[in-house]
Amino acid sequence: MWIIGCDYHPRFQQIAFVNTEGGECGHRRLQHVAEAEQFYRALQGQTVRVGMEAGGHARWFERLLAEVGHQLWIGDPRKIRAAETRKQKTDARDAAHLLELLRNGQFETKMRIWVPTAEARDVRQLVLHRHRLVGMRTRVKNQLRAVALNEGMGPKPGLWSQKGQAQFRALPLPVWSERRRADNLELLAELVRRTEPLDQAVLAEAERRPEAVRLMTHPGIGPITALTFVLTIGDPLRFANSRKLTSYLGVIPAEDSSGGRQRLGHISKQGNVLLRSLLVEAAHSAAQREPELGRCYRRLAMRKNPAIAAVAVARKLAVRLWWMWKRGLNYQQFRASGSHAG
Repeated sequence: MWIIGCDYHPRFQQIAFVNTEGGECGHRRLQHVAEAEQFYRALQGQTVRVGMEAGGHARWFERLLAEVGHQLWIGDPRKIRAAETRKQKTDARDAAHLLELLRNGQFETKMRIWVPTAEARDVRQLVLHRHRLVGMRTRVKNQLRAVALNEGMGPKPGLWSQKGQAQFRALPLPVWSERRRADNLELLAELVRRTEPLDQAVLAEAERRPEAVRLMTHPGIGPITALTFVLTIGDPLRFANSRKLTSYLGVIPAEDSSGGRQRLGHISKQGNVLLRSLLVEAAHSAAQREPELGRCYRRLAMRKNPAIAAVAVARKLAVRLWWMWKRGLNYQQFRASGSHAG
């Protein structure tokens, strides 16, 4: 069996390897993509296990190892680095450190992380791409709203209504203000044209997943939030309890307690940024439509502030969705069961 510790970089990878059966061992620096592909394809048909830190720009490498039948284990970078006590850091040392962790079993038991399927990761690209385009669309709308306000256009009719658009386009503007209006209107039309098919694609992906359909029955949860939650969590049984889930999502306070004194800070913000932001956004809608969450939001908004209240409701919402998914319940069944999850 070949065991390979891989210190991955965008343009090359430094590896340390050992063959437990033949006795071969050594270090190599493989340039991407041709040299690395040639090396791993030469080992096809043998048992190969590769360990590397989680990072970006390695999608092609993951597909290559899956194609040739090699195992790929991905580890938590923080835990891997914490296991190295020496302060001398080089690519060769990092690769040798990964190899040693693979050989003594620490990589598998303490550092290996869950990785979604290739299909799920591709659908994540759909959700992320749509999110980025919608962000661009919002910025363009803000530009147009600024032009309208600067020219004295009032709140009524609304800028995005048919009458408001006709009034806005009829405003006489100086040369460069006119250029700004025309360019942004053109950009807005193009972004709307590109985001509408993505909205339909997200809805289709959500509807073909029974777990996402059940989550969408909860007030305030639409196809985007439900699909992102399913793709990010992957398997609800990965988490032993709701505290593990909320810690994974980064919606619990950071803590620096010592000497019998508890010190809590703002939320840790660890985990998936997109899902956390979608949960906070959904919390505002859920607080308006769901009585229990609405009471929680209003109470915390008066005691502290609306931002803290929204994050607290988002945490409760995440726990509810997790329980609904774990038990296979829709919202009506969840409420009928008398659960106080969240």
